[in-house]
Amino acid sequence: MKYRETFDREVHVEDVWIPTRDGKTRLHARIWRPADAETAPVPALLEYLPYRKSDWTAPRDAQRHPWYAGHGYASVRVDLRGSGDSEGVMLDEYTATELADGVDVVNWLARQPWCTGKVGMFGISWGGFNSLQIAALRPEPLKAIVTVCSTDDRYDNDVHYTGGAVLGIDMLAWAGTMLAFTARPPHPATVGEDRWLPMWRERLDALEPYLHTWLAHQERDDYWRHGSVCEDYGAIEAAVLAVGGWADPYRDTVLRLLEHLDAPVRGLIGPWSHQYPDRGLPPGPAIGFLQETLRWWDHWLKDEPTGVLDDPMLRAWINDPVPPATSYPTMPGRWVGEDAWPSPSVSWDERPLGGPDDEPVIVRSPLHTGLDAGRFFPFGNATDLPPDQREEDGRSVCFDSAPLTGRVEILGRARVRLRLDSATPRAHVIARVCDVAPDGSSTLVTRGVLNLLSRKGRERAVEWEPGTYEDVEFELNATGYAFPPGHRIRVAVSDAYWPWVWPHGERGRLTVRPGRSALLLPVRDPGADAGRPPIVFEPPEQAPPLAVTVDPPVGARPERLVTHDVATGEWVLDVDPNYGGSRTYPDGLRYEESARETYRIRSGDPLSAVASSRWTIRLRRGDWDAEVVTAVELRATAEEFIMDSSIEARADGETVVTRAWHRTTPRTSA
Repeated sequence: MKYRETFDREVHVEDVWIPTRDGKTRLHARIWRPADAETAPVPALLEYLPYRKSDWTAPRDAQRHPWYAGHGYASVRVDLRGSGDSEGVMLDEYTATELADGVDVVNWLARQPWCTGKVGMFGISWGGFNSLQIAALRPEPLKAIVTVCSTDDRYDNDVHYTGGAVLGIDMLAWAGTMLAFTARPPHPATVGEDRWLPMWRERLDALEPYLHTWLAHQERDDYWRHGSVCEDYGAIEAAVLAVGGWADPYRDTVLRLLEHLDAPVRGLIGPWSHQYPDRGLPPGPAIGFLQETLRWWDHWLKDEPTGVLDDPMLRAWINDPVPPATSYPTMPGRWVGEDAWPSPSVSWDERPLGGPDDEPVIVRSPLHTGLDAGRFFPFGNATDLPPDQREEDGRSVCFDSAPLTGRVEILGRARVRLRLDSATPRAHVIARVCDVAPDGSSTLVTRGVLNLLSRKGRERAVEWEPGTYEDVEFELNATGYAFPPGHRIRVAVSDAYWPWVWPHGERGRLTVRPGRSALLLPVRDPGADAGRPPIVFEPPEQAPPLAVTVDPPVGARPERLVTHDVATGEWVLDVDPNYGGSRTYPDGLRYEESARETYRIRSGDPLSAVASSRWTIRLRRGDWDAEVVTAVELRATAEEFIMDSSIEARADGETVVTRAWHRTTPRTSA
């Protein structure tokens, strides 16, 4: 990593309040800009998040915002309404209020004397989501965005549902995380010693666990259509640079944006996890991402000829085969370019799962199938990626190809078509594609989920009629991967995938006819790169890091621990999400963070599934001391989900608020 100590333009930093249209609520912002911008105005870049610029994202912000400012931009970091040091309350993700506030901020930035009137927007995850969503509202100053690890589809490509199935692992975990995050107080040093506690009480009084809302909408209805730009791709007119990683759950969005946007668009997919591609977190290689985005901004916001439109529409990393592991410092592979998407260099290779005799196969997986799925959101930690899949394969029904006689390279979203019958009206089907080496090791390449209730569309639940065969086809997650000669391509089919997928209330089984089922692979022409110049990136460069002191881990607490009680048949997955731990900031702020997620199930009982999340967050500076402790638990009967949540907030050791919630909601699709 190269740290840029000096820039062509001196950087000035200021904190400001930005008014919103109601005239009552102000958002707090930090602006890095050239010191001479009032006499030589610059475009503005906006990153708009709830994750608190004064503590949680401060180290990451220090890497990029000063760097952009030193290259001639006003780089602006804004806390959402009700988060960080901003006023108001925050009631859910991506609300109409949040997006309207974002439009207000874009217009306010464009009016400032130090701004040329042109604005760009960027962000990863939440900030990437609302960059797309605000672009779809078309504020006139917003000319371009960079959206990283984001989604165009809030229902089927987010942390709540996948393939129409409840994401047990992140539906609960992210609800617990957001309860803890939205409950944190503003900083007295920013909002005032006399205002922070009333502002905090206002936030705490408005709290309602988001889990209640998310589980009340189990089909794709208007709640999920809001903020899903796939509902109207034509609404986006700003230029879009869409970025993802093969280890990130949102990478499919990049390909959909390339296929459907009318606005200028380019895509970039590397081997990365849910991180900015310059941060150097596994899996690498990292790239000079800030330099790459600067080319994008200079073209669209400064009208400079940087050649970004001469780049291939898609630049993608093709992973070379590797032995299975839960972390790779650097993935072997290479960059390839495609000038259109869908690409004429990618064709469909249909591979039947069985022979002409078409003997039926029974799929009835143990309910703990999925414990080796890895983390839904890999963050670059040591245990994020799926380990060797042999145990998972043993809990599934597997269909293997013959040993490959040559290299098979895929790029895109594979599909699985299954001729099947379900013994119960409600069931799931999960397909994994693995690379099986001659030694028997099994590396996960891609996977996909289908809730059979949603096979006729995500908007409605249609129960299966047992004893009836149907053809079901569903997409797997996008990937770029090369199977080597001598290896086998395995399709592993299961009807359980805990804790990624919350099980239906009745234990069932599937009957699959392999001879009428197939894997459809998006195979890339090996000659597609002939004559094309190599794709290269500059080495990573950032502004100097923030001088944060990170605490070493206390005690031997593993990130992921699986235990099995042989007597009761219960399996437990215990997870430390390890978002960064406890640290001390240069301004004296002490931030302490502890989180734990637990997932329990007994192999033969779908109603034994229980997921829980517990957080403790403490903030201290001088004589100021605030602490938040939260707990969220989800379980179910055959008819309903049961949600129990609680929070205790303390200031200087005294309780400010104690609240508890008990809610139930019918199981309509889940």
